Formats: sequence, C-alpha cells, structure tokens
Amino acid sequence: MEIKKIRESRGMRQYELADRMGVSQASVSAWESGAALPSAANLIKLADILDCTVDALLGRAPASA
Repeated sequence: MEIKKIRESRGMRQYELADRMGVSQASVSAWESGAALPSAANLIKLADILDCTVDALLGRAPASA
C-alpha cells in the first residue's frame, strides 16, 4: 500500500488523515505499516481525501491506453 507515501506528498500528518477519515491514528498507522488493511469503503474515502485513485493507493500502475 502507498498510503504513507501519498499522504506525505500531500503534506498531511497521520492524525490529520485520521481525523478526516473518522478513524483513530492507530488505524492509519496500521494501514501504512501493513499490519491491517482498510475496508473497501475506507479505500474509496482515502482516495477522495488524498485526491488519488484507489489503484494508486494499492500501488498499481495505471492501465495503458
């Protein structure tokens, strides 16, 4: 997962992302470390907040045209 890399590139701290997501900072930390995975609904919310695609969060390259 690329959550940490994308979050940091947006200049956001873990606690800020957690607050916007409505989850604990521990949840964000667990997602970033790979100890837990966000639900599908939370992946969509993360993509919206971080202004990226779910594929980017998952580390998948965009499909070629």
